[in-house]
Amino acid sequence: MSPRVSGPKQIALPLDGAPHPSSAAAQALMAFLLRLRARGIADTAVLRALETVPRENFAPHRFADLALRDIALPIPCGQIMPEPMFVARMVEALEIQTEHDVLEIGSGSGYTTAILSRLARRVVSVEYFEPLAIESARRLERLGIANASVRAGEGVALAAGFGLFDRIVVHGAMAGLPSSLAGALAEGGIIVTGRMSASGLSTLVRIVDRPGQGLVEMEIGASRLGRLIGL
Repeated sequence: MSPRVSGPKQIALPLDGAPHPSSAAAQALMAFLLRLRARGIADTAVLRALETVPRENFAPHRFADLALRDIALPIPCGQIMPEPMFVARMVEALEIQTEHDVLEIGSGSGYTTAILSRLARRVVSVEYFEPLAIESARRLERLGIANASVRAGEGVALAAGFGLFDRIVVHGAMAGLPSSLAGALAEGGIIVTGRMSASGLSTLVRIVDRPGQGLVEMEIGASRLGRLIGL
């Protein structure tokens, strides 16, 4: 898919703040985006979403000053907030359009949920750990994000009950594709997930529903996603 084309690039204002273009915050944001571009993220809509969702609002307070670095950050319940580059790779591989409904398995801090909400018509996110689900929902509400919802539960088990989705993203690695996820994917849809090998290593893969061919899987690249909880 060709990258979306936009007009002249400008510093966008975060959802809950408005740093002046000459401020240190704005300069840090621009450097953050340039690093993503330099490492191969070309979809302008994805970059715009990353630009307008303030990562520091989703990081634990003590790590807020590290939010614009390309590093994973620890969050409660023994989970992590993935590095922005990895989030960008997953989201770009989904090829989300504005009319799409997206299912996310593993809300975590809610950061990726917020990014998805900037691209899709509707986002349903499921988080295994209830404290994380509650806090993620609160963050989205504080930012005025109305087209995304977070629910607590085992995402793979719940997937089939939500209806069909054009795109599904799974923040975890699996040895195979559960029937509940395959059944929740709309015709022509895309799933991005981790694939767990017999050796315990994972790779990031994209699974596309192609008419006449069924589900076709292709490898995107290396992944540090752990085994999906509940499988």
